[in-house]
Amino acid sequence: MGDALECDSSTSCGSCGTAGTCDSATQQRHMEEQLALRLQSIRHRLAVMSGKGGVGKTTVAVNLAVALAKLGLTVGILDGDVHGPNIPKMLGIDKNGLYMGENGLLPATARDNVKVMSMAFMLQGEDTPIAWRGPMKHSLFQQFLSEVDWGNLDYLIVDLPPGTGDEPLSIAQLLGKPLWTIIVTTPQEVALLDSRKSVVFGQTLEMNVLGIVENMSGLTCPHCGKQIDLFKTGGGKRAAEELGVPFLGSVPIDPSVVTGGDDGIPIFYTNPDSPTALVFQQLGERVHNSMNNLDKRS
Repeated sequence: MGDALECDSSTSCGSCGTAGTCDSATQQRHMEEQLALRLQSIRHRLAVMSGKGGVGKTTVAVNLAVALAKLGLTVGILDGDVHGPNIPKMLGIDKNGLYMGENGLLPATARDNVKVMSMAFMLQGEDTPIAWRGPMKHSLFQQFLSEVDWGNLDYLIVDLPPGTGDEPLSIAQLLGKPLWTIIVTTPQEVALLDSRKSVVFGQTLEMNVLGIVENMSGLTCPHCGKQIDLFKTGGGKRAAEELGVPFLGSVPIDPSVVTGGDDGIPIFYTNPDSPTALVFQQLGERVHNSMNNLDKRS
């Protein structure tokens, strides 16, 4: 926050609802209180992260959100990648569709009532870069979580930016506990090295690692039907076993997933009976069953 906010004595302050001068510490306290209230309405907070970029983390996050919504659950997805906010495009959402409601900014809504909030809604154009330092991004994340009227959610899925740096750390701290995370990797050794760091990162922050997903795991030849291991296979499962965390499944390379992401129509809607759609459906079921079992233990 900046300098003290001078409020007109005849009106109430937007942060605290009182007349007079509201300093930055008071604003911060009210925002923290609002954040705590918002989080009470979210049953499960699930962060999707990866050790490096280019592994299809956002693709997994989007399709997992749709898979959970298809189970009849209320789902929100927060695009935590300030510099590359792609979730609205992948879900085919109008970037001019945000409105103020009685209880805050209303998230945009995709098919199956998936609620979405992203920096993409606030950019003047698709080519507009965000040249922000860490504190500004932290403030943005806090506003996305505290000032957006998410309503009651079974799941809030947060698509974290790649790596184990400032943004994942900020979002993890804001989301509080309990917070669960899914690590997305590809089979090649370079990606696995970074994904292992993500697991340790999550454990260090006392995040609960729900498991590892191996993306881009083989390609079925459209001519002969044989499996082609473009980037190897099985590395994600081995990493999960070595690190002592669950393995949640392998997602094959499927051109229709790429096309659907570009067109804003996830594979559940374009080809729901395909093997890849079935993999994402099973991933959603596996995640939800795991969370239900954990709820029963607590």
